[in-house]
Amino acid sequence: MTVEPVPTRDAEELRTGRLLLRRPGPEDLDAIFALHTDPEACAHNPSDLVETRKEAELLLLRWSHQWNRYGFGYWTVRRHDSAEPLGFCGVKIVGFRRHPVLNLFYRFFPSSWGAGYASEAAAAAVDWARVHRPDDLVIARVRPENVASQRVALRAGLVRADEFDSSGDDGTDWFYVSNPACEG
Repeated sequence: MTVEPVPTRDAEELRTGRLLLRRPGPEDLDAIFALHTDPEACAHNPSDLVETRKEAELLLLRWSHQWNRYGFGYWTVRRHDSAEPLGFCGVKIVGFRRHPVLNLFYRFFPSSWGAGYASEAAAAAVDWARVHRPDDLVIARVRPENVASQRVALRAGLVRADEFDSSGDDGTDWFYVSNPACEG
């Protein structure tokens, strides 16, 4: 799997009607740690839970490497009127069936659930990918019982692609994709 870096400086900050999506930095470490130690936030992906601040630092470091290599990645999501992070959302390159694809990730603090923030941020991430990485398939892997996450994927413009379903680290992964005709 070979992926050429495509630096895009305009990716470091996106704005939607209510949200600011910004490249994460050291100032986001507390939020990364808090979110990834929250069993409710990681209920459908318990393997994503971290136990120590060092693990959260390593997670931020991996996210930073993605940004440094490709010029895009996961964003810290905030409302325009608040400095408090709501969660994280974005796309990163992963291997799928020996081909590179963009994995759509969204994880938000439970206190922000139900307000449409995840859908708004995920749609912005998918829109960004369609403009800046139009040849890349965007995928979202969602647990069958995670109906809220399925709705986010659909609202972001992805479609259900059951032909890709597989076993993941935490159980069955249902797939949602940006272009079901592209199997890569």
